[in-house]
Amino acid sequence: MSTAGTGADRRVEQLLRELAPQVLGVLVRRYRQFDLCEDAVQEALLAAVVQWPDEGVPANPRGWLITVAARRLTDEVRSESARRRREDTDAAMSAALNPAVPAPAPDDPPPDADDTLLMLVLCCHPELSAPSQIALTLRAVGGLTTAEIAGAFLVPGSTMAQRISRAKQRIAVTGRDLGAPAGTGFGDRIDAVLHVLYLIFNEGYTATSGADLHRAELTAEAIRLTRTVHRLLPADDELAGEVAGLLALMLLTDARRGARTGPGGALVPLAEQDRDRWDAAAIAEGTQLVTTAMASAPLGPYQLQAAIAAVHAEARTAADTDWAQIDQLYRVLERVAPNPVVTLNRAVALAMVAGPAAGLDLLAGLDGDRRMAGNHRLDAVRGHLLELAGDATAAREAYRRAARRTTSLPEQRYLTAKADRLPA
Repeated sequence: MSTAGTGADRRVEQLLRELAPQVLGVLVRRYRQFDLCEDAVQEALLAAVVQWPDEGVPANPRGWLITVAARRLTDEVRSESARRRREDTDAAMSAALNPAVPAPAPDDPPPDADDTLLMLVLCCHPELSAPSQIALTLRAVGGLTTAEIAGAFLVPGSTMAQRISRAKQRIAVTGRDLGAPAGTGFGDRIDAVLHVLYLIFNEGYTATSGADLHRAELTAEAIRLTRTVHRLLPADDELAGEVAGLLALMLLTDARRGARTGPGGALVPLAEQDRDRWDAAAIAEGTQLVTTAMASAPLGPYQLQAAIAAVHAEARTAADTDWAQIDQLYRVLERVAPNPVVTLNRAVALAMVAGPAAGLDLLAGLDGDRRMAGNHRLDAVRGHLLELAGDATAAREAYRRAARRTTSLPEQRYLTAKADRLPA
């Protein structure tokens, strides 16, 4: 097939993005050396980008990439062995006479197996910090370049390159890591995968710093990877319901993205958004996912958050929102997964049901929580509830504190404008 033209180039790029973690997984299973395997896969992808648009996509593109990457890895190992033979002693030289790469592992998967889930699990290795897990997942599984990841998190490229390099070096690719069947032996590691995907999505949906409210490349990648986990994890896995819940949460939340900003990128709060601009298809898919999951799987925090998002999505106007149902869902979520952010969000729902004083009383319990120290959202919500209660002076000060504490420029501008509009 011909791949000439911009549209074809995009299709090739999408195909390579999907195949990259599968090819990397095959090589890591065979050769165990994560860092070298990742480099070899990147070279194979580069070769495909150069050759496929002119020569056409091979009949078996996955097999083509595996073959090219394996050859590159073999060449690299032989080159390194040759260098060592020149430098080492005669005894070391004799040990290096057979410089072939290690033999394939006995658990090498069948040709049509998809190792994306394996790579997600490896990238969420418990030896890595959450930032390193996120960076490595975006690099090795998402296919983003180091520069793209650095740009998304507003750090220098050299800093992100060092973070990714250290992360790859810390991963010990053992037989135990690779031998467990996905969905049965990974247990808490799959939970870590979901958490990393959740963090990636949140950073994309509301960037923690910088001039842009959204980082669409991160939300899109988080949704794509969560779809992959949803497809690969067995339906009877105990976490399948939570995978569906997370995917539903992302879809229902991202459905509002087009209405969240106005002219010049100004933040538009939920109550003021043009709901006709919400993505109806994403809402329908997300609602169906969470409805099915809650009816057939153990209840979990992602399903509950998705259910809350679905209630918002069902309301044709802000005034139609079923705040009582949202408050009840947050109460259940507090029991299932206690968290100050959950309490913060419930305070808004409670205020809409029982009045702003009730919401402010609930917020007061968070003032001594270290996890909320310096969190601008606590001040922002308090400002909102104080404004509803008619205390303009206190609301204005709360908004200004929140504006000082956030590093997101759209949020700073929005909160400052809120404060300035209130009467002195």
